[in-house]
Amino acid sequence: MHVIDMGHDVYKANDKVAEKNKKKLDKYQVFSVNVMGAIGSGKTTLIEEVIRQLKDKYKIAVIAGDVIAEMDSSRFRKLDVPTIPVNTGKECHLDAKLVEKALDEIDLNNTDLLLIENVGNLICPVDFKLGEHLRVVIVSVTEGDDIILKHPMIFKTSNLAVINKVDIAHAVDVDAEKMRDDILSLNPNVPVILTSKHDWESLETWISFIELGVKKSQNR
Repeated sequence: MHVIDMGHDVYKANDKVAEKNKKKLDKYQVFSVNVMGAIGSGKTTLIEEVIRQLKDKYKIAVIAGDVIAEMDSSRFRKLDVPTIPVNTGKECHLDAKLVEKALDEIDLNNTDLLLIENVGNLICPVDFKLGEHLRVVIVSVTEGDDIILKHPMIFKTSNLAVINKVDIAHAVDVDAEKMRDDILSLNPNVPVILTSKHDWESLETWISFIELGVKKSQNR
């Protein structure tokens, strides 16, 4: 077996830029959230709900990551928040360098909350910190109740886990409580929220978690 020396550690280089991003955000007291999850998990919808409920209280900006299209970024722009689309080309994740470039296009003096929608994937984003304060993974019941144990690392490294679309769990023959238990078996201390866009109480829990982070950031 031949070992190829790339000359540097890609992950360490990324972490260095991520730390730079975080220091920059801290300087401006901006709370940043990295929202991860597979395509169809409901990332965009849950981000939209945060924007709708908090945009009159806080100044919000969005970085919308996607491989090519800008469909999600157009949805955020309709909510009248500054939105930077970031196309990754062949890459299935955002990295700290891409976020660093996007930050140059955001008025951080007039931003309290930065929402970063990562590319739809449960594997690639795991190893790439962005400079975020909160790492969120969203998983839908439509992905099956074995999806968590098939992709353990993203749940082990997240600060918040969201099980979405729980209102249709019975229809797709999925046990949302099993999904919660699987997450806690991997990461016993992570908060787990069950959400549905048709259940305001569950959305309020999700939004309140994000708002708490903004308040803490402003009081630093």
